[in-house]
Amino acid sequence: MIRIRNKRRFVIFILIMSLLVALLSVAIFTIWLSKGSKPFDPGNTETMLVTIPRGTSTSGIGEILESKGLISNSTVFRLKTKFAGHDGKYRAGEYYLSPGMSLDEIIEHLLAGRDNTTRFTIPEGYDLAKVADKLEAQGLIDREAFFKEIREGEFDYWFISGLEKEDNRLEGFLYPETYEIFADATEHDIIDKMLSQFNKVFTEKHKQRLKELELDIRDVIILASIIEREAVVSEDRPVIAGVFYRRLEIGMPLQSCATVQYILGEQKPVLSIADTQIQSPYNTYIIKGLPPTPICSPGIESINAALWPAETEYLYFLAKGDGSHVFSVTYEEHLRNKAKYID
Repeated sequence: MIRIRNKRRFVIFILIMSLLVALLSVAIFTIWLSKGSKPFDPGNTETMLVTIPRGTSTSGIGEILESKGLISNSTVFRLKTKFAGHDGKYRAGEYYLSPGMSLDEIIEHLLAGRDNTTRFTIPEGYDLAKVADKLEAQGLIDREAFFKEIREGEFDYWFISGLEKEDNRLEGFLYPETYEIFADATEHDIIDKMLSQFNKVFTEKHKQRLKELELDIRDVIILASIIEREAVVSEDRPVIAGVFYRRLEIGMPLQSCATVQYILGEQKPVLSIADTQIQSPYNTYIIKGLPPTPICSPGIESINAALWPAETEYLYFLAKGDGSHVFSVTYEEHLRNKAKYID
């Protein structure tokens, strides 16, 4: 009987200890889960753009969030997702998230997906004024606040470092693309997204080419912006770039109608003689060299043309009226082309 009694006591002791260990484990796990659910950086409200690619697993999303410094532990994210029944319900897209958000807030954003976003498209060749017109028409910006950000906003990108704070400081660098943003995105958020896209398309290959040519990034984008506004047909872009490089090499004015149109604020089909005599640093009919800033946002084809121009003896080009251009070496040949296609 004594042995049976002792055995029962031992079994009860083991059960009690197992229960205590289990309760302690649950308590420790709950504290760990609660700690991992708190904001990674409380008080930090600065947002960052996070892209969740289509098909990314819950574990993959957690790793992205942890690598961005938005959550402290991707395992907590995965477990909390599983317990809440959210596994497989997160939606691909682009999100503006902050280290000051709790894990629950981040999860709420990821579940909402594209429901809280809107799109806008900026075509190639738009200048800042047209970009502002488009965004204002869609109700996405306050124009005054937008240009204040253009002029004074703090953006950490190598290609705009050191630019003076002026109304067209970022001209040429708001990359033309279709964007998806949160409906409550600020003017700063929108501009930063467009600058970020420029930073993506201007790759290491482009940076290396800059070094080879010993050119400044802004000079390349100035030239690319002029090419963008002059060219329509893709194959013409490198040749037009080659013409401009030849003119710069021999000290000949660029004589680009596009730069005068930038002064006028409109794209006139034909410039008058008075237009080409306007006193402005952007009037490349009367100044030599490049204008002081880009005149629009060029696409990657024009950027590539500015970095890899065609080697050519051409000094002149003329729009034929069908979107393409005819090129000539001498002014006499240019006049004959003009008589053929225009006069």
